[in-house]
Amino acid sequence: MKEGESEGSKNFEDGWLKAAESIRLEDYTYDLPDEKIAKYPLENRDQSKLLIYKSGEIAHRRFTDLPENLPSKALLVFNDTKVIPARAYFKKETGAVIEILLLHPELPTRVINDAMLVRHSCVWECMIGNKKRWKLADKLTTNIEINGQQVCLSVHYEDYDQNLVRLTWDGDFVFLDIVKALGEIPLPPYLNRETEARDSETYQTVYAHHDGAVAAPTAGLHFTQDVFKKLESKGVKKSFLTLHVGAGTFQPIKVSSVTEHRMHSEQVVFSKPLINDLLENLETIVPVGTTSLRSLESLYWFGVKLFRRETTEFFIEKLYPYPFKEEDLPSSSEALHSISAFMEDHNLDHIIGETEIFIFPGYKFRLCQGLVTNFHQPGSTLILLVAALTGQDWKRIYAEAFEDNYRFLSYGDSSLLWRKDLSSI
Repeated sequence: MKEGESEGSKNFEDGWLKAAESIRLEDYTYDLPDEKIAKYPLENRDQSKLLIYKSGEIAHRRFTDLPENLPSKALLVFNDTKVIPARAYFKKETGAVIEILLLHPELPTRVINDAMLVRHSCVWECMIGNKKRWKLADKLTTNIEINGQQVCLSVHYEDYDQNLVRLTWDGDFVFLDIVKALGEIPLPPYLNRETEARDSETYQTVYAHHDGAVAAPTAGLHFTQDVFKKLESKGVKKSFLTLHVGAGTFQPIKVSSVTEHRMHSEQVVFSKPLINDLLENLETIVPVGTTSLRSLESLYWFGVKLFRRETTEFFIEKLYPYPFKEEDLPSSSEALHSISAFMEDHNLDHIIGETEIFIFPGYKFRLCQGLVTNFHQPGSTLILLVAALTGQDWKRIYAEAFEDNYRFLSYGDSSLLWRKDLSSI
């Protein structure tokens, strides 16, 4: 045992770890034929099907019925990130085409909102296609047009092994100008088709605001102004956070022990009004999308770190939530009040953190009572999250969606899932 560690604590930690390591990935997979994957969205966003899971029962509706299936006291929390055209192609003199997918800024700042406003030069971690044809010493250049002005953009390696790429351009343009003129929207690989012009609109939520995501928070694609009006009439409140979704959301689990899966860190921004909204509506918080859920649960665990005086750094490691005994943790209200006090003490109107939290069966939800989400890839981290929320009923949910010809994945249909352990809603 570690110094200062009791036998009871050691047994408890061994217990949760053994339970986590016993999770078999094959128990969270299913056969997803290509024809079930929605390659394109419906013409009317809010006409998708809506599966409702509540108290072990399953019902089928249209997404326009969402407001009437939420309690009036509910708080919907949305991720207002905006997908940037993060995929770009460069042609070498040899004719080889190099694909660069922006993942995360590194220099001069790692804060994504600020990175969009950088001028002249920056460094990003990238995913590089055809890397074997792009050598360390090669500099790639291209000309782009911005507001009628020709701009020369060059890219070269800052760090070959870490896939860090420096982008340099002339003219007094911010990086977001460069990205919009250069790149294309990076569709999920499982759509298995080229990006089309209309994807720049359909692969964005109607409330997208902060540029920086590589992938859309697709649960929000179904919302329209008409749905928002119905929610307002019902008395359902809404609030926003920002998590810039990374390409790691598409990364399949390839290890036998799911706890060994590498969770990519994602940057999330919370405002003071959001914290206040959460404190005022703790009974029925419903995130829209798995990104919003992961963000909210991560927020609780940052509150835990503040409450326990562990650190003021907002970084939630992937397995941080699991070893705790219940009696050692603050309530949701106490955790949020710790964050509110921290923001007051430091005169902050928002906080920026990073999370790699991994939610799988055995996780106890701290802030979220339900979830609006699409239907996810088999054997993915998102299926494990759904199973954590609904228990083994996730299999019934997906089986009924199959039988009722639901459309799957990013451009597919929707669901409203309530936590299996809720006694009332």
